[in-house]
Amino acid sequence: MSHPTKPRIALIAHDKKKDDMIVLAAEYIDFLRGCQLMATGTTGARLIKELGLAVERKESGPFGGDLQIGAALVEGQIDAVVFLRDPMTPQPHEPDINALVRACDVHNVACATNLSTAHLLLSQLRLAAA
Repeated sequence: MSHPTKPRIALIAHDKKKDDMIVLAAEYIDFLRGCQLMATGTTGARLIKELGLAVERKESGPFGGDLQIGAALVEGQIDAVVFLRDPMTPQPHEPDINALVRACDVHNVACATNLSTAHLLLSQLRLAAA
């Protein structure tokens, strides 16, 4: 992963995973403050309000936010994605979710979809940035 300036990270969380995203971001807050962050609507709003992070907010996932992040990823504007997915709740925008994860695979962008992989990804990015 080449980082022209700061790591560019997309943060997305389904409704039942938003609290986990806040806890995760709080754990890595010093590192995340030095990153360019992009997030879907509500997740971004909570990261801004609760942690004071600077986040470029896109639409909410069901309203096209996942697709907006996918488009930015395809254009080379995202280095990594943390997408805390809720595998137990059907999502009305499942095709958009699958398209975003597929775009990560096609463009070889690291994508963490649960807390374990999110910790591994953010720890490695933090180490590489140090």
